[in-house]
Order: sequence, then C-alpha cells, then structure tokens
Amino acid sequence: MSEKRQVLIETAFKLFYQKGVHALGINEILAETGIAKKTLYNHFASKNELISAVVAYRDKCFCDWLEGELNKAAPGIARINALFDALDDWFNDRAEVLLPFRGCFFINVSGEFSDPADPVHQQCMKHKDNIAALIKKQVGTLGIDVDQVERLTDSLCLLKEGAIVLAHVQGDKRAALKAKKSAEVMVRSVRK
Repeated sequence: MSEKRQVLIETAFKLFYQKGVHALGINEILAETGIAKKTLYNHFASKNELISAVVAYRDKCFCDWLEGELNKAAPGIARINALFDALDDWFNDRAEVLLPFRGCFFINVSGEFSDPADPVHQQCMKHKDNIAALIKKQVGTLGIDVDQVERLTDSLCLLKEGAIVLAHVQGDKRAALKAKKSAEVMVRSVRK
C-alpha cells in the first residue's frame, strides 16, 4: 500500500470519527493531509470507496488491538474479564491506538448508512461478527458445552454493546466495569 494512500485512510478515519462521515467533505481530508485531489482519486474512485477503506482499516486496527489485549490474559475467565478491562481502557482513553473514545465507529457509521443492504453497512455488520467470533473463541476456553458457548457469547456481546452505548451516550466511563460484574455472574452460572 502506498504511503499517501495510507495517510489518506488514517486521516479520513480520524476526521470521520470526530465529525461523522456525511458531515465531512473530501476537501477537509485533503487540507489535513496536504495531498492533492487528483492523488486521492488515483487511490479511491469515490468518497464511498474511501469510506469502505476506512471501515476496513478500523476493523483491522480494532480487532488486532482487542485480540492482543485478550491474549495478555490466561485462557478462561481471565480472558472474559480482559474483554471488559480492554473496553474500560478504551472508554477512558488509555488505548492510544484507538484514538480518544467517541463511541463505536461501526455503530456511528452504520447509522449514517442505515440501509442494511448498503455495502458500508454490511462492512459494519461484518466487524460486529468478527468481534463476536473473537469473543466466542475466548468463551470456548471455559470448558462448557457448545450450546452454552453460543448463549454466553450472545450475552457477552449484548453486554459489550450496551456498555459501549452507555459510555458514549450517557458518558458513563465505568460502563465496562459494570458490565464486567454482570459477565462474571453469567460465567459462574454456566460453569456450575
């Protein structure tokens, strides 16, 4: 990937995350990067193509970050706890790679591309599926049966999403720690 293309993606992400996708014009991205419009259109045929590249970029960054945070903990309950500890770091701006917390980029963007058939909306859904698969992998280390893995994964994903919304919409920076306590109760109930 060319350096200018990467600069365009990273800068567009930062600005989209701060201001929203539809509220931000291409000229603001160009002004921030100092890259010519012709160069931008050499890399991206349209703004939507740039948006798609930005969503893919954030998906990779976020998934790599979260997987790294989870892998720091021992398999089992420690990894479930690590999920919510990582979210707590994100909500409280201690995860520098993710930029200051402004809610979930994928929830925000999917709201701007609300048609479920829209390719950008589909990318946002895919991100949520990627995170669910990562959580399911950790739940699988608890030594519980397959049905319990599915149910607990679904419940943990709901807790995670709820914590993100609570942290963003209501400014509750302790939302992840509250969710962690609920997760611990859920895990104990399926491990009996």
